Amino acid sequence: MSPPTEIRVAQDSFEWATEAASLTQKLRWEAVTERGLFLIALSGGRTPEQLYRRLASAPFCDQGEWTSTQFFFSDERCVPANDPDSNFHLANETLFRPLDIPLHQIHRMACEQADADVAARDYERLLRTVTKTPREECPRFDLILLGIGPDGHTASLFPGTDAVQERRRCVTVGHAPSSPRTRLTLTLGVINQATVVLFLVTGEAKAGIVKSILEPQQETDRLLPAALVRPKGGRLIWLLDPPAAAQLTGHRGGNSPRQI
Repeated sequence: MSPPTEIRVAQDSFEWATEAASLTQKLRWEAVTERGLFLIALSGGRTPEQLYRRLASAPFCDQGEWTSTQFFFSDERCVPANDPDSNFHLANETLFRPLDIPLHQIHRMACEQADADVAARDYERLLRTVTKTPREECPRFDLILLGIGPDGHTASLFPGTDAVQERRRCVTVGHAPSSPRTRLTLTLGVINQATVVLFLVTGEAKAGIVKSILEPQQETDRLLPAALVRPKGGRLIWLLDPPAAAQLTGHRGGNSPRQI
């Protein structure tokens, strides 16, 4: 049985980004203290950008070196690395360069090549090599960052696509309804092995889908890709701002962590 979902609601955007950065640093310290290594999968989009910029600013940028961290990605659009749509490009501009992260610690999804399936298999091979995970097991991330779309997709796991059903592979090809359509994505198999999965959600536009996932009213809500994220023995945390949490039962604003 999965542990209860933790719901945290920040008072404003600054507190939201600070809470996200504090939690990331705490998990990093714990993992490095225990194993000497921190494995994190980054997300794309404007919401995690707030976290990346906070981590790269004081006081967080002064809280120890990142030498024991290996950076991966939860998904990527199949575009060149310098394309504005690239999740790597966003992280590179707002996190890697400001913190001077060495290239050997950054593992981007190189999916601009012609065959996306080959790229997915290459990335899974890289993931297993870096994490020293045997073929019959899924790698275990210390932290996976995820967002959510209005349709209930997360990473590049879109409703009704084959990627949602994939269980044998750790990385597969995702197909989005809008351009760029071809993506790479971690599968639910590896996402649900994580020690911590952190959903980063902000804005009024996400309030409806947040309620559908966290307070499902019908079976179709429970089958949305984001609703299928339930770490086995790990923690599932939703970090919301007040507009994103506005439709949740009993929400009155402010910092109100809950469990469901």
